[in-house]
Amino acid sequence: MTYEAVNVDTRGYTLTGRFAVVTGATRGIGRAIAACLHATGARVLGTGRGAPGGLPEGCEFRAVDLGEARAAAAFAEELRSAAPDILVNNAGVNRLAPFAETDPATFELMHRTNVLGPMLLCRAVLPEMRRRHWGRIVNIASIWSKRSLPGRAAYSASKFALDGFTAALAAEVAADGVLANCVSPGFVDTELLHAMIDEAQISELAAQVPMRRLAQPEEIAAFVVWLCGPENTYISGQNLAIDGGYTRT
Repeated sequence: MTYEAVNVDTRGYTLTGRFAVVTGATRGIGRAIAACLHATGARVLGTGRGAPGGLPEGCEFRAVDLGEARAAAAFAEELRSAAPDILVNNAGVNRLAPFAETDPATFELMHRTNVLGPMLLCRAVLPEMRRRHWGRIVNIASIWSKRSLPGRAAYSASKFALDGFTAALAAEVAADGVLANCVSPGFVDTELLHAMIDEAQISELAAQVPMRRLAQPEEIAAFVVWLCGPENTYISGQNLAIDGGYTRT
């Protein structure tokens, strides 16, 4: 299934002089976010579990598996001293299975990666953000943090947890000039999606969306970058769906 190209113009955004960290930045939504942040003038450090092959040109790279506790803790300590202005927690794990077939190890892995990892990184970057009285945190959740379906018990539990964590965090740090939000993408046209399901199933997904198409990663990235920029002065503690209207039907 093919879609018309989506033109997302971020030339009016400026983040020159800001240092941004994007986890899971070597493919899909994370890569688009890293590229968009870099295009607006930010210095960008992206992470991935493997080689940096998919990282946008001009971005720095760290190999980090946030599902591995020691690696996540070590990277958090690095960020504590690096003191980024912007943190985008995009890295995540998704395993679909009926609840009765979801083993505790898989459930724990998803929560280590999708909740504990972001918590450790937020905890590391916040002291300097609060001291400077400026910071932006965006946690990439999912439409499955707003609703759920069979087979998503573990994944939804982790993403609902990430939303709750973000809401509480935002309430604590907003007075210090740090804004924290969740962004919840719907069905996005990424290589991972194409690896998981065939074209007929992708067409079925698109038919469920009021806009009758999947999102492009750049559409998610453009809004994330806006939330991270100086134009956002009053949005915090929100879980904002970018889903073509899917969760409102």
